[in-house]
Amino acid sequence: MSSAGGIKFQYGEDLKPRTLNTKSKQIIEGYFVCSEILPGHVIAPSLIFQQIGPRDIQKHSKWPRALRIHGSVTPKLIIPVLGVTCWTTLVVVISEIYYPIAVHPIVITVLGLVVGLALNFRSSTAYERYMDGRRAWSWLGAMSQNLARVIWIHAREREDELGKQDLMAKVACLNLIIAFAVSLKHKLRFQPYTQYDDLNDLVGHLDTFSKAAGQPSMRPKNRSLCKKIGELFSIPMARSNPRKELKRAKRPLGNLPLEILSFISAYVGDIIDNGTFPLAIAQTQALNTMQSLNEILGATDRVLNTPLPIAYQIAISQMTWMYIITLPFQLVQLMGWAAIPVTIFAAYIILGIAAIGHEIENPFGPEVNDLPMELYCAQIASDVTVIASKPPARARDHYMHTDNKPLYPFSSAGYEFWLEKSEKEIRDALRTRASISEGAMCQRQASCAESEMTVRGDRDEEENTGEVSESVPERVQNAASIGQQTWHTYGRGGSSGN
Repeated sequence: MSSAGGIKFQYGEDLKPRTLNTKSKQIIEGYFVCSEILPGHVIAPSLIFQQIGPRDIQKHSKWPRALRIHGSVTPKLIIPVLGVTCWTTLVVVISEIYYPIAVHPIVITVLGLVVGLALNFRSSTAYERYMDGRRAWSWLGAMSQNLARVIWIHAREREDELGKQDLMAKVACLNLIIAFAVSLKHKLRFQPYTQYDDLNDLVGHLDTFSKAAGQPSMRPKNRSLCKKIGELFSIPMARSNPRKELKRAKRPLGNLPLEILSFISAYVGDIIDNGTFPLAIAQTQALNTMQSLNEILGATDRVLNTPLPIAYQIAISQMTWMYIITLPFQLVQLMGWAAIPVTIFAAYIILGIAAIGHEIENPFGPEVNDLPMELYCAQIASDVTVIASKPPARARDHYMHTDNKPLYPFSSAGYEFWLEKSEKEIRDALRTRASISEGAMCQRQASCAESEMTVRGDRDEEENTGEVSESVPERVQNAASIGQQTWHTYGRGGSSGN
């Protein structure tokens, strides 16, 4: 990775992928420190495209699923399956050449049933935790949108300099909503500090325990060849403790998402006190949304810190390996040398299911099949910035717009056309629109779209050739008057037609 010309980051200050020059980068404790480009910023490895995971769900692969390696647990099974192969070969050689080994096949049925139930319990429990994590992030996205919308629309801005202060305060609060999601992502990955590239600029001005605790450990990490190989094949003894940053902290780390939520609550209380947030229902909605954010924080913490009891994990692992080890003794009498490949395939299936359950048990990690929380954070940031991109909308700006088609697809007439009609005529048109069948409505909508595409095509042809077709003005006029035609056909209580 150090020889690459640059490293792409999925989430940057502009919320877009970017490339940073890495000539001066230094690899320290698994983090990338670019002193010349981002002084004092520590870039978490979860932001780097070239890492193992999580998988980018926006990418499309045309490879058949049976032939894919990325996202598969096959690399993790190489060492265990090789061990099973050696063991099975030894048992079959002894049975076929030296001393026949015979175990009644009923043992396969009994042990297989027990192991199947155990693996089913393991997989269903792990997947339930995975879905709990996904539901929490989905709920976080919805609550972030809701809180940002309520504050941006209903928090008023005063005049002159006070209005500027109100505007900047609203923007700062919306940034804290984004920071809540980003800080939650880091907390769930046991990254408790604030000096990360996607977080520091959002919360660097806040007085928090994480900021006071300093930066991640800066001690060089020299990994041996054995550890590198062990991590490649996911050997348990080679795995690093994911909570090591928490244990190395010299000062209290606090709870950064909770502290950010407290700052958001303080802002809401301030705008209620100064009278710029007067709508009572909006106040209630904002307070309820912040309570939901707190519940999301608790739900993710429950998933993270409540794994399957260790007794279950040990028992399921022991039963699985006992079944695999005894399997060649049961097959050699029936299948002879063919027991070797059959045992290998059976071990691959059984160990694969167990490995999948172990991998998705914690859905917040940096593995391939874990939740793509970078994508979720980027989506939340995008939604919040879209809400803040325009001044709070007024209702009359959209329903009184000249391009508004109130009765579309029943009629393509604009707002001004229907404004000239009486209330009875409008209600008759609404009643007629409701009586039109769904199929006829879809057909009429498709017909309107086809007419519009025809007009656009003729206009493009006119611009390219410089010749004006005689049918173009007529088609433009017909398209413009389609609302009037629809009104005369259906709006006076006539047949609903097709």
